[in-house]
Amino acid sequence: MDNKKLLEIAEKAKDNAYVPYSNFRVGAAVLTKDNKVYTGCNIECASFGGTNCAERTALFKAISEGSKDILKIAIASSNSEKNEKTFPCGICRQVIIEFGKDIKIVTGYSKGEIYECSISDLLPNYFSGSEFN
Repeated sequence: MDNKKLLEIAEKAKDNAYVPYSNFRVGAAVLTKDNKVYTGCNIECASFGGTNCAERTALFKAISEGSKDILKIAIASSNSEKNEKTFPCGICRQVIIEFGKDIKIVTGYSKGEIYECSISDLLPNYFSGSEFN
């Protein structure tokens, strides 16, 4: 699947966001190696600590359905139509890299500029857990 189509799916997913506090909608679409797509949106909670990002929502859906071979994650937000990029937060970056340092992050706007990089570009000195061995 090309980046434009995956970003269009993420843009549609952001419509489901529950954002009564920030009003900042984010949608994500995870593409797996077997060509399945899992979507997610951000879901806010009054305690803020219970809030979950779109990227983790989509990734957790994929993982919980048995799809652990992740190729790409497209991210769209309320700012996408302004051609602004939306990158994963620090927690999402750490969770994403857990499933592969070469996972591609796609962001931008499907009708404008599209940007792609790897998660390791965004988190070069990540905690891998190998420190436990």
